[in-house]
Amino acid sequence: MSAERNVEELIAEAAAAPVDGWGFAWLAGRATEERPPWGYAKLVAERMARADAALDVDTGGGEVLAEVPYPPKVLVATEAWPPNVEVARRTLRRVGATVVAVAPDSALPFRDGSFDLVVSRHPVRTDWAQTARVLRPGGTYLSQQIGPGTMRELSEAILGPLPPPDGRHPEAAVAAAQDAGLRVVDMRRATLRAVFHDVGAVVWFLRKVVWTVPGFTVDRYRPELLALHRRITTEGPFVAHAQRFLIEATCPTS
Repeated sequence: MSAERNVEELIAEAAAAPVDGWGFAWLAGRATEERPPWGYAKLVAERMARADAALDVDTGGGEVLAEVPYPPKVLVATEAWPPNVEVARRTLRRVGATVVAVAPDSALPFRDGSFDLVVSRHPVRTDWAQTARVLRPGGTYLSQQIGPGTMRELSEAILGPLPPPDGRHPEAAVAAAQDAGLRVVDMRRATLRAVFHDVGAVVWFLRKVVWTVPGFTVDRYRPELLALHRRITTEGPFVAHAQRFLIEATCPTS
């Protein structure tokens, strides 16, 4: 089998694979990414066990929330991407969560002070004012977010040199939380190594994590994908770095 035939098979397989939900099991054996040291799922589980009413914003396919061993009495999740809504509803039946479909960038469809815990893993955008509004006095917001310049090496391998990142800075998140009346009690950052062993893993990742290369399609970027395949073949696995930060804020009691 020729190298070109091999790369076409890798690309075609990844282009046809489903990207529903927010799990990454398809990449097993093909790509790896370090996990943040704080253990977000464990932190969520600990706080859920103490909550009476909790909300998971941008739940994806519900993968993190489904692993909570002791869910609160009231558990709600929101999701704005239609293909994920039904996936989340199936996934979250075991913990008794209600999944609410929302429009992107819309207000949270809940009354003031509805929850004593709001969590979100990799939110598209945090609406701090809405988050503060739905939290009860003394309530907590806990979120793992994507930091500036995440996977920049991969973005530039496809798009070429990019200007410095101008969004998703942890300092901006802290300021926005404080402006909304919340008190930030924890902020942690991590740079995580991601390794891609073949170009198929790259294609699947770019189809799923759409902000890495906005508007990505195989046809549009085939020359860059072939060049990346040659690079992996001659130099070894492609390495990029993900940026993450954890922020925890509380709603004052008075």
